[in-house]
Amino acid sequence: MPRPAYRSRSLRRVMVKTPGSRTVIHYEKRALGAPRCPITGLVIGGMNGKIYRTGVKIRAPSRPYGGVYSHKVIARAIRLAVRGQ
Repeated sequence: MPRPAYRSRSLRRVMVKTPGSRTVIHYEKRALGAPRCPITGLVIGGMNGKIYRTGVKIRAPSRPYGGVYSHKVIARAIRLAVRGQ
């Protein structure tokens, strides 16, 4: 039976063949998908989805709400703000 920390299904199970020709299970974190806009559901452009351990400031583009909303939402918000609504 695995340790209690490894019983969670949030960890991915990978079968690994050892040099002694035994097959053992390694537990890995699941890969995250690309970040998406919460309003439109589009993949956020300019964000590197493969870098998991760095901060958002390093990954995100340097524009207002960069890394949070998609470019379409930001463009629409700017247009509405300029029009005065």
